[in-house]
Order: sequence, then C-alpha cells, then structure tokens
Amino acid sequence: MDPRPAVLAIDQGTSATKAVVWAGEVLAEVDVPVEGLAFSGDAVEQDPQALLASIVVAGRQAIAMAQSSVRSSAHSSTALAITAIGLGNQGETVLAWNPNTGQALSSAISWQDRRAQSVTQTLQPDTCEHLRQITGLPVDPYFAAPKMVWLQRNGGFIPNPDCVITTIDAFLTHWLTGNMVTDASTASRTQLMDGRSLQWSADACAVYGLDPNYLPAIVSCDATIGTTDAFGPAIPVTALMVDQQAALFAQGCTDPGTAKCTYGTGAFLLGNIGPNHHPSRAGLATSVAWAFKDGTRASCVDGQVYSAGAAVSWLQRTGLINSPADLDTLTMAVSDEPGLTFTPTFAGAGAPTWNPTAQAAIDGVSLGTSTAHVVRALLRGLANEVAELVRAVEVDLGAPLHSLQVDGGLTRSSVLMQMQADATGIPVSVYPHDCATALGIAAMALRGAHGPGAERAIIHEWTPTQRYEPTPR
Repeated sequence: MDPRPAVLAIDQGTSATKAVVWAGEVLAEVDVPVEGLAFSGDAVEQDPQALLASIVVAGRQAIAMAQSSVRSSAHSSTALAITAIGLGNQGETVLAWNPNTGQALSSAISWQDRRAQSVTQTLQPDTCEHLRQITGLPVDPYFAAPKMVWLQRNGGFIPNPDCVITTIDAFLTHWLTGNMVTDASTASRTQLMDGRSLQWSADACAVYGLDPNYLPAIVSCDATIGTTDAFGPAIPVTALMVDQQAALFAQGCTDPGTAKCTYGTGAFLLGNIGPNHHPSRAGLATSVAWAFKDGTRASCVDGQVYSAGAAVSWLQRTGLINSPADLDTLTMAVSDEPGLTFTPTFAGAGAPTWNPTAQAAIDGVSLGTSTAHVVRALLRGLANEVAELVRAVEVDLGAPLHSLQVDGGLTRSSVLMQMQADATGIPVSVYPHDCATALGIAAMALRGAHGPGAERAIIHEWTPTQRYEPTPR
C-alpha cells in the first residue's frame, strides 16, 4: 500500500521541545526537557547546542512513536511517510554564531533576559516612537534587537563573515538545512523589520547599529527552505513560525477580531487585526501573525505576562508547592486571599506598561496568611494581568471579545481558568489539545507542502474541553 502521508511539527520552547507527528490525527506527541536554563539577576541564558539536541531527539522519538502506532493499528499494512517538517521557535531569543561552521559563539540570550535595558534606556523618546511606527513594537529589552546590541557591546561579537547575531531560529534552520533564514513572523519580533514591506528596515537597523547584510533572509511562513536528514531520510522543511502566532493559527483565529491566550512559561494574548500592520493604540505590540508565499498575510496585537508557568516554577523552587497539580488542591482549601495581593512580575512588566525593572511583589501578608493564600493570590494576580491585556486588545480591535480561547499547561488549573473568566467577564474556552503551537506549525507545514487550503485539515471548528462562564456579580 502507499505510505501514509504525515508531517512532523517541532515546537522548540524555553523549558522543553515538543514534537508532534500528524497524519489526519495526532499519531505521536513527545516532550523533551531542555536542560541548562540559567538565571542570574537579569540574565537568563540557555545552551544553544542543548536546544538543537532537543529538537533532534524529540523529532526522532516522535517519528519512532508514530511508526509504532501505525504498525500496531488497523493501518498495520501501511507505512508512514513524513512528507514535510515545520519548526516553531521562541521568537526573541538570540545568539552569536559562525555561519560557516554552525558553531555557537555565545549562549542563547533568552527572551526573558532583561540585561538589554542598558541599551533601550539610552534611546530618546522620538527615536522610540519612530521605531514603533516602522515595526509596530515598543522599545523594550524583551525584543531581539536590543539583545543583539547587548551581545555586541558586552560579548565583543561584531557581525562579520565569521560571526552573525540572529534569533535562534536562523541558527537552528542552518543546522537542519544549511540555509540561514528567518520567517516574517519571527523577524517581526526583532524590531528591525518593516512591518509593512516585510523587509529589514534600514532606519531601524541604523538606530541599533546593526548591519542588515549580516541578518538572515526573511521568508514566508509556508516557504520551503531546504531539506534535512536530521531525523532520517531527507525531508523538506516547509514551515517556519514563531510559537505564539502558531498557537493563534492552530486555534483558528484567522479572522480579525478573534483572540487567544497561551499559558506557558509566560502568558501570551494575541488578537488578529487583519492584513494591515499598524501600531497599537493601547500599548500592545503589533507583529506579523503570518505571511504566506502567495502574498496574503495577517497581523496581530499581542501582550505578554512574562511569568506565568515561570511563576509556578518559582513556587516549586521555594517549596510552596511540590508540583503544578498542587495549585488547585491548595487553593480550593481556602475561599479567598483576604487582603493579600501578589503581582507576579518576576521578569519585568510587558504590555501595556512596558516596565523592564518591575519586580514581583506580595503585599498584605498577616499572621493568618497561609501557603494556600499565597498560591491563590498568585493565580489571582496572573488572571488580573491577563484581563488587563484583554481590555487593551479590545481597544485595538474596536469591539469587545465575546470569548477568550486558551491553551497551555496552566489551563489545567480550573481555579485559574475560573478566575480568568471572572476577571475578564467573558467565557473562557479551553483548546482540546496540549500541543496547540505544534499543531499550528503542522498546519503551516501542510500548507507549505500542499498549497493554500491544506491547513484546514487541522484548523477547523473545535469543541472546548472546558468552558468557564463568568460568575454572576
């Protein structure tokens, strides 16, 4: 019988790399933890080789699992053929590397790293506004360009034929295919790309003192960029995408006015604003949601709560909880958090305030405060921060959201999701898969391999696993 066509989608994240094999359904889903995430003050770094290794391991394991699943199913006489690969990335994480050898020359400077505030705080307000008008992004150390400049100044990595400073995706795609490229959605997270032309902006590059000749080529999200034999026989790579936009794509937020929030290491709220790229009126960032090789595209406004899952990890490291499963167990033991507030800005505040020096704060502690109260207050603080982003997105959309679609690990907390519905005043619908980002990448890989419309095999109407209605006031 003919081989059963399938796609491999890889979501390279901060704490883990997820690989999914899709062939009409999810045949395999693998999570490979990423070791070596290092925190020191404002510094957050990762080992680039560990990130690359996690991709290879996750992809190979997912393919082996899918092949085993096919052999043991009713399709036992049908082979499995991986026909396309899609790769998602962390977005704003950068590094210096040698494009001739592929050797990493620096650590990967994580999107959570705040040291580039030494760069952003020197820019004048009119310059910041000029950059925002060109790119759609406010000036903040969260984005890639300030981090690139910080690496130049503090690591001595001056771009030349033997050294480039790029987002992490260009390093990974070079290793996989030999080509140094980035996609339009990822490039839009640098503050170096013109959001209208989808080309590197000479003005933006000049502000940061970066040479566009040493930046990767910008391609569409559904471009075929080469082949890779990292997972076995050579397979074309037909999709590149930044992680949050991939989740937006997977959840079917393809029409203007639709929005989703992903609760991962951070919480990321994105709203589709259609094909026109214009700066936010509400203090959010404007990015490219996706750009297709047929010329069609969409932009989105987005806001970030930098510490969501990261805040839960802090609870674990400090011994307040043993695992994320304790969130609901503990908080259901108390009815409220009397007088206690927890602002979980562990890595600064993103949209709409953009305060990189903000720190987490717990206020109102009394002798009656328990661990359960602290945990509940953290969840309340997270829900309130996301609710502030919802209100900002509604300003840019020019209309209220009627529902918030959500995905990510923290959606397993019914306490947090109910708090979220109450804080926003709108229903919260939980996406039925744990791998929204990977499925969005898989959908883009289908489109890249088989043309427009192929993505609809994955992007379609879906039934939420849970729906949380706001509590009547």
